[in-house]
Amino acid sequence: MKFMLSNEWVDIDFKHAYCIGYSGRNVDKTKAHIAELKKLGVPEPASIPEIYHLSSSLFKQVDSIDVVGNKTSGEAEIVLLFNGEQSYVTLGSDHTDRDLERVSIHKSKQVCAKPLATDLWRFEDVQEQWDNLQLSSYIMEDEEWKLYQQDAVSSILPVENLMKTLTKEGEELTNTIVYCGTVPLIDGFKYPNKFKAELFNPQKNKAIELTYSVNEL
Repeated sequence: MKFMLSNEWVDIDFKHAYCIGYSGRNVDKTKAHIAELKKLGVPEPASIPEIYHLSSSLFKQVDSIDVVGNKTSGEAEIVLLFNGEQSYVTLGSDHTDRDLERVSIHKSKQVCAKPLATDLWRFEDVQEQWDNLQLSSYIMEDEEWKLYQQDAVSSILPVENLMKTLTKEGEELTNTIVYCGTVPLIDGFKYPNKFKAELFNPQKNKAIELTYSVNEL
């Protein structure tokens, strides 16, 4: 897969893919969120955070995805890529089937493509600013972009904790992509036909963007 890094293309291949769920830094808020989802029929995770091992074929650099059903939605995620000894940061969307989520969160993630941005940064270049990075997403409603998510990455567990969770479970971190988590929704789940996300570095005034449409089969 090709990514743009400092005005040049970089080839990065990954064989292992993980989404980390329930990775909020405030554990009490995370537990409250789990309780809210349980009322909606979503099963509790086995652990906090929870690791979902997915097929690497789901992760695509595309401007549209196909889904089955009208209850799917995206989530802006900060993404880590491990390619040999080098680590990178980019942006993705953990698009998920919300109806199937009530049956199995793992299955609900596996049935949807995971859109991925084409730009990326070296992890070492943003490591010191990690908590100040900002995640936002927007949905198209009435032909206008409306804010769907927005918060600093500091609301997600520190990257060191996330990596310790993965290695503790014996997960592979070579040629690997990791969706590290998302930030809270502003007003609950929506199911738009267009989704836009942004990862912004305020210190350097740089952003990675991702936009895609959703086609219901």
